[in-house]
Amino acid sequence: MQSSNPILKRYEKPTKSGAGFAYDEGKSAYSSATGSGAATSLVTSPAAGGPTDTEFATVTAGGGARLTFNDVIVKSAVLFAITVAMAFIGWALVPSMPMVLWIGLIGALVFGLTNAFKKVVSPALVMLYAAFAGLMLGSVSWAYNQLALAQDYEGLVGQAVIGTLTAFGVMLFLYGTGIVKVNGKFMRIFFAAMISYAIIAVASLIGALFGVGGGWGFYGVGTWGLLLCAAGVLLASFALMLDFEAIKQGLAMGLPERESWRLSFGLLVTLVWLYLEILRFLAIFAGRD
Repeated sequence: MQSSNPILKRYEKPTKSGAGFAYDEGKSAYSSATGSGAATSLVTSPAAGGPTDTEFATVTAGGGARLTFNDVIVKSAVLFAITVAMAFIGWALVPSMPMVLWIGLIGALVFGLTNAFKKVVSPALVMLYAAFAGLMLGSVSWAYNQLALAQDYEGLVGQAVIGTLTAFGVMLFLYGTGIVKVNGKFMRIFFAAMISYAIIAVASLIGALFGVGGGWGFYGVGTWGLLLCAAGVLLASFALMLDFEAIKQGLAMGLPERESWRLSFGLLVTLVWLYLEILRFLAIFAGRD
């Protein structure tokens, strides 16, 4: 199948067997792991001793074969656990060590970009991203919570967490039921909206440096600012559908098991973005008279 995800494009190179690069690579790995012989000939010729499609389909990722849905769930759970644990650490440290926020922010940015452009996914680097992102989230959450408490607004962080989980569940439902389809039209509209939002966000950042919106930039300009915040939340929410589609395509294309780290990394990046958008929306809402 043809993927709309640029990260997955390189796995679509066809082979003589017509199954696709990733599928044949997985069968080769299985052949080697089970001692069936040379990989290339076994992939294209099951009769020569290589695995049949049926045999290959029943092998779990633990046996060295192809990506499974469970792989993505397990890796996502590991990354989520690391992120949450480091968020608690960031929350505890930032009051006495403000530099923790910058350490987390810079680390998340560095490892996020590294993982995004790395051709061969590295589980260690992906977990490092989760650790620094968690440190950053915990620090930012504490700062936003202090700001909300100054406005007599309690429960900001808990509401942001609930909002993030709710958005995830709603998007998963809309995607799973087919109410919203991730097709070419969806991609064009989404990326056009993303580019527009990115331009406005950069302009807002510049404006914030000059005190626009009380330091919030365009996001703090009355009702229009709240609408802009809501647009950010919606964009981040719909970005989850791209992650769901990437996982679906990866399974259908027979990607190697190691790619579960890349797919889980992409999902975590979107959830971090979504949480920050919701947190900002609630913080600005709390500061309104």
